[in-house]
Amino acid sequence: MKKTMTIVALMALTVFSAKAQLFAPDGFRGPNRDGHWNESGLLKQWPAEGPQQLWENLEIGKGYSSAVVVGDRIYTTGLTEDQKQEQFVALDLGGKILYKTVYGSPWKDSYPETRTSPTIHDGNAFVISGAGDIVCINCADGAIVWKVDGTGTYKSTTGNWGTAESPLVYDGKVIYTSGGSITTMVALDEKTGKEVWKTRSLGDKKGYVSPTIIEWKGKRQIVGSSINNVLGVDPDTGEIMWTFGGWGGTTNWDNIPPNSILFKDGKIFFSQGYDIGGYMLQLADDLKSVKQLWKTDVLDTHHGGYVLVDGVIYGSNWTNNNAGNWCAIDWETGKTIYETAWSGGKGKGSIVFADGLLYCYDERRGFVGIVAPGPEFKTISEFRVTKGSGPYWAHIAIHDGIMYVRHGEALMAYKIK
Repeated sequence: MKKTMTIVALMALTVFSAKAQLFAPDGFRGPNRDGHWNESGLLKQWPAEGPQQLWENLEIGKGYSSAVVVGDRIYTTGLTEDQKQEQFVALDLGGKILYKTVYGSPWKDSYPETRTSPTIHDGNAFVISGAGDIVCINCADGAIVWKVDGTGTYKSTTGNWGTAESPLVYDGKVIYTSGGSITTMVALDEKTGKEVWKTRSLGDKKGYVSPTIIEWKGKRQIVGSSINNVLGVDPDTGEIMWTFGGWGGTTNWDNIPPNSILFKDGKIFFSQGYDIGGYMLQLADDLKSVKQLWKTDVLDTHHGGYVLVDGVIYGSNWTNNNAGNWCAIDWETGKTIYETAWSGGKGKGSIVFADGLLYCYDERRGFVGIVAPGPEFKTISEFRVTKGSGPYWAHIAIHDGIMYVRHGEALMAYKIK
């Protein structure tokens, strides 16, 4: 009897563990790609000068990717000193660089700095270069395990800013959104880089969105985006189950979709800048179609992401490339709760959530602030990042009571616990 009970208990633990590992491994915007960091005991207010800075490193290379912390190491990406190649950077927890690995070519036009945040799984890191190289790197020593020329192999077509995707690693597969005439999305074998499946082509350029894995009614699906379509893909076969288009802007530019979706209880939310707005979709029970529930013209997030907290979506919107307000939108109805400027000339930016607080990073002047979720936008504490160069476009990462803030070639660590 005891043996039987033990087996049942182990089976239950296995099922629980499998469910816990449904989403992405360590990588961009937390374990579920939704901007939530599973932390506790964090400070509820900072000193006037900001939280205690533990260290800074000004030699990681220019980039916009986030820090990813796994075990006793920190991983990110940046340009080489001559800015001709992209490199994978490993640091220890004290901010010392352990090694740098050149892995691919940057985007050649505007904003060539690295965008991809590494995805870490089973001792390997997975990155995608601005030119579309999909690369697997051994975390222990920085050796390249395999590399695939995604642009050349799949005739990938891009918008105005190349590739910005952080790869999704799921069920032994590395997911890459190619766009182009051959396919829209590709799955590569995690260990070898060999093709597992590819979707049909939508005849569309790639977007800048990092895809997400979701589960609904006992089924799983990858949700990603091309320039003109949000799409749901069967993770086992690569079949495109549904698409949602017609949400493009009215300018002469390509659409600029960089933000991953939010998902809860069969509902999918996405928002993109340039007056595209935000859309709430209802996923069908068979995962083969979606329908629009509502649209907001208030929350059109540029590329700072958004978070869902207690039935409210928080993020910033786009007024122009240098400005935007901070917003709260009701999840069920799309009703605007607030749209507020960040005082002192600060603009739009990125947002994450941890231990009851919103962490906002102003992309215009480099201020980091904490805000309580609720009916108004009011910073509890804030401070300014002064090191580094270029736009403040990286997303904040939080791990084990440490906040990692990036600005161009600079990475800073702050104690917030």
